[in-house]
Amino acid sequence: MSEIDGMRTDRALCVLAPNPSMMTLDGTNTWIVAEPDAGEAVVIDPGPDDRKHLRRVLDLVAERGRRVALVLITHRHPDHTEGAGTFAELAGGVPVRAADPAHRLGDEGLAEGDVITTGGLELRTLAVPGHTDDSVAFWLPADRAIFTGDTVLGHGTTVLDGRLGDYLDSLDRLRAFAEDNAVTTLLPGHGPRIDDPLGVLDQYIAHRQERLAQVEAALATGARTAREVVETVYADVDPKLWPVAEWSVQAQLDYLAERGH
Repeated sequence: MSEIDGMRTDRALCVLAPNPSMMTLDGTNTWIVAEPDAGEAVVIDPGPDDRKHLRRVLDLVAERGRRVALVLITHRHPDHTEGAGTFAELAGGVPVRAADPAHRLGDEGLAEGDVITTGGLELRTLAVPGHTDDSVAFWLPADRAIFTGDTVLGHGTTVLDGRLGDYLDSLDRLRAFAEDNAVTTLLPGHGPRIDDPLGVLDQYIAHRQERLAQVEAALATGARTAREVVETVYADVDPKLWPVAEWSVQAQLDYLAERGH
């Protein structure tokens, strides 16, 4: 836990939620973000509806003489959003901004190009659909860091609950953005921080292309359903993870079908 809980940059602090699992790795990373001398903080992904965790986040903000002024959501999955309503209430009725209207509290959503300036911060919203259709990332130029949600994880690769074509486009976009803006750090929704953004993004892109080739090979040998592909391509993976792997394989099958394969 020590490797992840307490990870920080000059403006961001990670608070690890106590919800480890096969899907959440070590747990969900909740991020407190604030300018060094500011009285207001932004919290990204409050995590599960665990009052001990939520109060710990609030206490860490208060210890630094700040208050939470805004909550941001990277995407709709419950390990990131479930505690948002409770947390917003505990923080004094603060707004929650999300791309998905179902997870907003207040009138403002999140979309490509939105700039958050709470407490003197500059957080720029990047639309990165693919892991989910509502996934967003946040660029913190002062720290040269991107909060990636589940689009890029601290270790391993993410499961797709959206369209593969969107995800591949998002990876390419993040890769180009990271290079153009001299990004030094990726701050993920799970796992440790990434201090080699270009290298890891290259690995992610190569992995997706490799998996796609494996799926095509499985189809060529007679596999037809997502389950049949998983049994071939993921034969070396714990079968407990196969139902989850089917999500990603189905996204790949849909992608190939869209392109006439």
